[in-house]
Amino acid sequence: MIRIGDAVVAERRSGAELPARLGPRPHLHPIRTLAGRVVTDTCPDDHPWHLGLSVALQDVEGWNFWGGPTYVRDAGYVDLDDRGRIESTALTWSDAGFDESLSWCTPAETLLRESRRVRARPAVRGWQLDVTTTLTNATTRLAALGSPATNGRPGAGYGGLFWRLPPALAPRVFTAQGEGEQAVHGSTTPWLAWTDRDFTLVFATNDADPWFVRVDDYPGVGLQLAPATPIRLEPGESLTRNLRVLITDGALSPSEAETWATA
Repeated sequence: MIRIGDAVVAERRSGAELPARLGPRPHLHPIRTLAGRVVTDTCPDDHPWHLGLSVALQDVEGWNFWGGPTYVRDAGYVDLDDRGRIESTALTWSDAGFDESLSWCTPAETLLRESRRVRARPAVRGWQLDVTTTLTNATTRLAALGSPATNGRPGAGYGGLFWRLPPALAPRVFTAQGEGEQAVHGSTTPWLAWTDRDFTLVFATNDADPWFVRVDDYPGVGLQLAPATPIRLEPGESLTRNLRVLITDGALSPSEAETWATA
């Protein structure tokens, strides 16, 4: 468990008990505001492979580590026997969070090794969660990291860090440049905010990956690691991504969100 003072604000789950179709992987759920409002969802009916806050990709060398059906060019989403699983190999807790080593495995081999750092600390009006993930090619060949977009579905480059929100009541999503799903999905702004009636999440990153945002179909925010073309890693090569999230009770204005994100 992750605590801010006496409040349990997040819980780590191994995901080891999940069936292969759901992309078994460690994740954070529930994540809560300081007042106890749960701001993640897991295994929702519409997409049961969405697991709180997690790191996942739908295409690593043709293997699905996201869960659910796989997007196939010219065929759409198809159920295939292509599911991998992400397993923890080492976990070290500290007062502020944890460090974890993970293996992205198929039945035959480990494709990626991951180093994940999760930290929490108090922030103005709430608390801040920092997640840094480093993925390393564990094979002796070039490894391609893709998405439904790289396999032919435009605008669906989801994969990497992804946050599934609880059922939305009165959602509002915005950046400094625009508001609404169409305006913010695919943008590369340094921060993005999601407010509902009684909470706000402000997502910030130093990376240039486009945001992935869904409001109407389901509530979710993430970063698109492979928005158009696959990322190719040489043997032993690594890439690192970071996400900072401000988690507050109540609704923040755009100026308040930007003040935190740019501090």
